[in-house]
Amino acid sequence: MDAVEDIADPDVPIALACSALGVSRATLYRSTQATPPASACVRARSPRGLTEGERDAVLETLHSAEFVDQPPPEVYARLLSRGTYLASIRTMYRLLAALGESGERRAQRAPVKHAKPMLMATAPNQVWTWDITKLRGPAAGVFYCLYAVLDLFSRMTVGWLLAAHESAELAAHLFAEAVGRHGVEPGELTVHADRGSAMRSDGLAALLGSLGVDRSFSRPHVSDDNAFSESQFKTLKYQPDYPDRFASIEHARSWCQDFFAWYNDDHQHSSLALFTPSEVFFSRVEQVALVRQVALDAAYHAHPERFPNGPPVVRRPPTSVAINPLSVDEPAAAGTTRTALSSNASVARSALPPPARTQGSVSFVPT
Repeated sequence: MDAVEDIADPDVPIALACSALGVSRATLYRSTQATPPASACVRARSPRGLTEGERDAVLETLHSAEFVDQPPPEVYARLLSRGTYLASIRTMYRLLAALGESGERRAQRAPVKHAKPMLMATAPNQVWTWDITKLRGPAAGVFYCLYAVLDLFSRMTVGWLLAAHESAELAAHLFAEAVGRHGVEPGELTVHADRGSAMRSDGLAALLGSLGVDRSFSRPHVSDDNAFSESQFKTLKYQPDYPDRFASIEHARSWCQDFFAWYNDDHQHSSLALFTPSEVFFSRVEQVALVRQVALDAAYHAHPERFPNGPPVVRRPPTSVAINPLSVDEPAAAGTTRTALSSNASVARSALPPPARTQGSVSFVPT
């Protein structure tokens, strides 16, 4: 448009210039005209509309103590049953909308912002996570509840329980036995879980409080807040010998006993640099790493050309494990809680004797 307007040669017609530039003359003329101001349209009052007095009567009724928290259909029907008609339902909505009151009229609970759990463990028995999953029984609708308690730092299953139903009392018994078995002192441990009924029960809260154990909860509908327990359940249910259904609760308990023995003592965990949870939990990493390093050194000396990056070094498990770790670029937002657990609070595992198989797993069997 500007190129056409900038042509100052009177011998060049507007039509020829527009044709050469591929611009319509109508478009050119329309773009050069000033936009007229928008006219304020005043809507005429409907002859069927309510008078000022009638509107005031409707609003007074809607604001009365009897109907202040009721929707217009409820008000309309109740008045009509009393032989009173003030206005249609739509008119009531329109009058409320004019006052900004067309939303939910009942008392509403204020939104609750749940804090983002941020836990860090630098040694065993600083943070435990736990959850409950269901195992399919012999018939449709029959399930067995598996309770599993996981040490965050080592991924060691420090306690598990299988029952025919979910119960806060069983969970309390499981934690009482697990805390006593592993010698956890008051103030050392934080237990993290989701917001299930058993996890938030008063009985379990009272027991953990008496043991000096802090509690932490996931945010509602955020499964990532308890990802470590969820990951363990996936490992359990994706085992090659995991049955489609368990024939009985004894069958399920026997299978879980074998699984947790393998998981703790034989599972070369990918997040632990291929060490087993029991090796990390009982501080046997350096002993096993020494054996592995000897094997790698022998392989390197025999065929150094197979190691283009130089002599191999045995990887170690991470020195800290966190739930929702705070990234470098992420500021600590309001409503976010962070619990940093010191390694000084851990139990001295080096003083423990070598464990027997599945010693670290507590299986509480309800009577």
